[in-house]
Amino acid sequence: MNAHGGRERLAAERAVAAIPGWAGASLARLDGGSSHSAWLVDREGRRAVLKFDTAPRSSPYNSRSAEGALQALAAADGLAARVLHVGESTLLSEYVEGEFLSAGRLRDDEQLAELARALRRLHRLLLSGRTFDARQAATLYFDNLGDSDAVVAECHLKTVLDTPAPQNLSLCHNDLVAANIVDVGGLRFIDWEFACDNDPMFDLATIVADNRLSTEQAARLLDAYFDGDGSRWMDALAVQEGLYEALAWLWRESRGRI
Repeated sequence: MNAHGGRERLAAERAVAAIPGWAGASLARLDGGSSHSAWLVDREGRRAVLKFDTAPRSSPYNSRSAEGALQALAAADGLAARVLHVGESTLLSEYVEGEFLSAGRLRDDEQLAELARALRRLHRLLLSGRTFDARQAATLYFDNLGDSDAVVAECHLKTVLDTPAPQNLSLCHNDLVAANIVDVGGLRFIDWEFACDNDPMFDLATIVADNRLSTEQAARLLDAYFDGDGSRWMDALAVQEGLYEALAWLWRESRGRI
């Protein structure tokens, strides 16, 4: 482990030691985001996940308190891991072990239906009061690009800027990539850093685009979500797919610089 990694571990150990009931726990590094480190915490067989900020947080990310509040709201409906502790720069969540959702599993109609039911439950939760600002996020990512293809970058930025702001708002996760959906005998959504109010179609579009679902699979997902009335929403889904893919490209190219 390099010196930077050693400092992160020491800071994470101090953060865990300050949480009641977790002093003396062991830590193992997990894959984390560019603005935080993630750790599997184990104290006498009781396991949790610690997210510890290594840099100040700002939009488009939630503050840890806002993230914890939204995750707790979803957890009360069985859609997320239970929140154990929230601090200014820390979030400790109950560890959930299961199988990550995959494109292969989404070929099954019942799996699509289960996912649609979970999404409808999520989108019926109370609004957060903060609307996802895709244009602000895209501009931030664009301003922090490295040696990326300028023409492609400008094309993706234009896609985001030209997409109308959401009108029909629901509480959305806004990052439902495969690695953030876990089957533990029921579906759980993890990593609520981007969660806030948005067009609910954005969550469906993320699932379709991230898993490269076929047109037929996307139609079945929409039918399950809209009780058989999915066909008239295909155009709206396509718009949100384009938005997601543009944002995802800009985020990947700027990762590590914001």
